[in-house]
Amino acid sequence: MNKKPYRPGPKRPSNATRPRGRNRQMGGKKEDTNLINDEIRAREVRLVGDNVEQGIYPIEEALKIAEGQELDLILIAPQAEPPVCRVMDYQKFKFQQRKHAKEQKAKSTKLVVKEIRFGPQTDEHDYNFKLKHAIGFLKEGAKVKSYVFFKGRSILFKEQGEVLLLRFANDLEEYGKLDQMPVLEGKRMTIMLSPKKPGKKKENKDAADGADNVQQDNTPAEE
Repeated sequence: MNKKPYRPGPKRPSNATRPRGRNRQMGGKKEDTNLINDEIRAREVRLVGDNVEQGIYPIEEALKIAEGQELDLILIAPQAEPPVCRVMDYQKFKFQQRKHAKEQKAKSTKLVVKEIRFGPQTDEHDYNFKLKHAIGFLKEGAKVKSYVFFKGRSILFKEQGEVLLLRFANDLEEYGKLDQMPVLEGKRMTIMLSPKKPGKKKENKDAADGADNVQQDNTPAEE
């Protein structure tokens, strides 16, 4: 059986150009999904922006307007009818998008929840130690999930566990607000506290019993 001779397909002309303003990553992948200039296939588009007379234009006229200002025609709302385009420098458009995304990321803080576990018969030393840690967590802006774990027959002391959690929430009143009253789920009785002023220190060193060393740096000097 004779094999057909290999015939390579047509090569791309050496003078072929890509749409002006397009940024591409290594490997030929597009940096984004925004179509620009000759990539836009709509018959007509709606132009928006401060540098154009807003309205609906045939795509040819919209491209001429962008070219006349030495800018790019950027498709920003492909789902609209007709699609919406903006006339501006593509690199500036991408810079503004990255800046906006960075600002939004900075505003959306990641929720951090710290857990503190008690037994139904926690002694005073252990209670104060955990109270000190809870104060630190709330001051850092984290939520505090505190629970009493009932093991075996210790479930008989659930009222004692509830009293312990309510005392804990009361001692942390200066630092956090109680999101929910003690709730018994299986072998755990839980409360949740949210910080009142994340990241800010309080100036009242007597806010919680047993937290003597927590506020030492904020104690005002006596005259």
